[in-house]
Amino acid sequence: MKDLNKEQIVQEFRRRLNRQLFAISLTFLLLIFFVLVYRRTDLFGEFSSRDISAAQVITIIAFIGFSAWNWRCPSCRKYLGKDINREACRNCGARLR
Repeated sequence: MKDLNKEQIVQEFRRRLNRQLFAISLTFLLLIFFVLVYRRTDLFGEFSSRDISAAQVITIIAFIGFSAWNWRCPSCRKYLGKDINREACRNCGARLR
């Protein structure tokens, strides 16, 4: 990214946070759905337990990949860590909120 001022960094972080929260919610709902389908494999047609387990693993891997791409500081582009309520970047010190 180009040099961003403080206001742009806060706005970009807000967008990233919203995407991250959406991804967490979607992943959680998909995993619950897969658990329900796993329990009742005939609910939406014939699915094997192996297929459902594979879908769960793929969902988790996709979430991890998305988070690695999305959850970065808008200023220095380094990973922000596991704290979703971060106020400042631990690498460059940019204010995020």
